[in-house]
Amino acid sequence: MVAEADLVAWAREGDEVAVRELIRRYNPRLFRVARGVLSNDSAAEEVLQESYIAAFTQLHTFRGASRFSTWVTRIVLNQAKMHWRRQRPTQEYDTVTETDLTGSASVVNFPGVEDGETYTARRELQRLLEDALSQLPPEFRLPFLMYEVEQMGVLAIARDLDINPATVKTRLFRARRKLREILAIKLQDGIRDVFPFDGARCAGMAQRVIDSLHERGWPSLR
Repeated sequence: MVAEADLVAWAREGDEVAVRELIRRYNPRLFRVARGVLSNDSAAEEVLQESYIAAFTQLHTFRGASRFSTWVTRIVLNQAKMHWRRQRPTQEYDTVTETDLTGSASVVNFPGVEDGETYTARRELQRLLEDALSQLPPEFRLPFLMYEVEQMGVLAIARDLDINPATVKTRLFRARRKLREILAIKLQDGIRDVFPFDGARCAGMAQRVIDSLHERGWPSLR
């Protein structure tokens, strides 16, 4: 794989292939960074596009003191926070100062090959998790996505977000706790509807029973 530094150098010279490769390489992470701050996919995509434009038009200001990925991540964060504040001008983004550092979680991995039922189940689980994550405050959602989905370490997240590693751990703990609470409510709401047997299935069962009773000459049926 071509080194990041080489791609950046070629991009400075207007190499379109290098620009495309940098975008391709960092799209998943940067989209999740934007989505971690913002409440919907369309806003995150808009911010990501604006951030790329800002980054590549100002690439001459990148001095290489940090990795390009860190530099562009901070651009995305700044753009996303500005967008967020425009939508919620009376709310503060950064409000967490707790130091409770306990808690742990792991990422669920799915096999690469799956049948139709497995795919459908995975998509339903994905939608459930995305909806729950969307309900987290941005200051919790963002580090959670970076840690659990992007598999970034605490120190790397702290570096990219320019916050203390202890704060990252606190936010991860609180994100997991809040996520468990949200999912517990969703699952409780859904548990009442498990194994449904109504509608056409219910009517079909009734009809099969009636037909069988007629066949047996059940006397009370007319």
